[in-house]
Amino acid sequence: MHLEKPKLFPEKKGFFVVMGILLFILCIRLYMEYQNYQKFITKPFYYTYANVLHTYEKTKGNKRYQILKLRSDEGLVFYTTSFGNDTLNHKRLRLQLFPNADITFQEYLGTFYVKSRIKDILVLPVTLKDELLEKVASQHTNISMQSFYNAIFFATPVEKDLRKKISLLGVSHLVALSGFHLGILWGLVYGLLYLFYKPFQQKYFPYRHALFDVGLVAMLSLGIYLWFVDFPPSLVRSYAMVLVGWIVLLLGMELLSFVFLTIILLTLVALFPSLLVSLSFWLSVSGVFYIFLLLEYTKEYNKWLITFIFIPIGIFIFMLPVVHYIFGVTTVYQLLSPMLSILFVPFYPLAMILHLLGYGDVFDGILLWLFALPEQSEDNLLPLWMMVVYVTLSLGAIWNRWMFYLTFSLATLYMLYLFMPIEQITKF
Repeated sequence: MHLEKPKLFPEKKGFFVVMGILLFILCIRLYMEYQNYQKFITKPFYYTYANVLHTYEKTKGNKRYQILKLRSDEGLVFYTTSFGNDTLNHKRLRLQLFPNADITFQEYLGTFYVKSRIKDILVLPVTLKDELLEKVASQHTNISMQSFYNAIFFATPVEKDLRKKISLLGVSHLVALSGFHLGILWGLVYGLLYLFYKPFQQKYFPYRHALFDVGLVAMLSLGIYLWFVDFPPSLVRSYAMVLVGWIVLLLGMELLSFVFLTIILLTLVALFPSLLVSLSFWLSVSGVFYIFLLLEYTKEYNKWLITFIFIPIGIFIFMLPVVHYIFGVTTVYQLLSPMLSILFVPFYPLAMILHLLGYGDVFDGILLWLFALPEQSEDNLLPLWMMVVYVTLSLGAIWNRWMFYLTFSLATLYMLYLFMPIEQITKF
């Protein structure tokens, strides 16, 4: 007889009470942020220190200037312009900012542009992360490959030409650090630690719980990694889900549920209101939502079939309308995305090992060939009303199997519309 695991909230009342508390905290946090925003935009000028996250050059007429992306000591992330000739990458700046009411509250929470004057330029000390970035880059002669590997290992910005190529190929989710990467790292760290832990546990301390001991070390390791790569929003969401999921498993409770996802979502936005305006965060949440939806209606099938067929192909199809509501870039090569997602699982840890051994350029030729495949693209954006219908049906699919089938069918038809010539579709 199979016993069901107890639910996270045995009664609906408990769930709604927790939701109410989290929503109340979110309102308080937003109110506090709004007060800070009002103070910021009403000041004629504002002094701060900020670290340069990324720079890129632009040209207007005969003038060349730099666009800087910075993070201030107060936690603000913003863009500004520099007309100087100094190389500002990896620098710390003393800035005089000139905020104004054109900066919206939404932009203030996320990333905004503000005029500034550089008062001082400081050189940041070389850190372990800088040394590792240089070590990885030194193993590649191609700039795109240097950018690619530093992005998937350390969440650094992707070089402009490469960003366009990965968008055309439909593999942006593989390059931008997300829950997909964290899931691979969790399996790798937990699996390796367990191999070493198990013989000692059986011989010396069989009374210990491996999930707790090994899981604790794995969670601490991933937490350090999260701090090391500077807390990307999608990775923050993923880490919170892994952490709470691990705790829920220790308690022997139901893990894969939409209640669990809702509580994690509300907890994160209550703690970090800036996530409300983070596009990468919401795309990451959407991906997890559709994974849960697929698992809910395919759980009777073989686990290997679910892992290597249903999940990669299903997520690709379900996410197409969501992605094309925001990004219109479309090429037929994006159909390779599910297969490339599967291949990325062994590739990611293997690439780490090769870079540790000094042979990081082994796959450069294959990757450059792959990124060069798409040459042309079309622009297809999903209208707002269609997106509203699709999201409504997706939410309804939580409770209704036939609505799940309808949502999947609509997403599949949309895929055919995107990637098949009109004359071929009309033949059906």
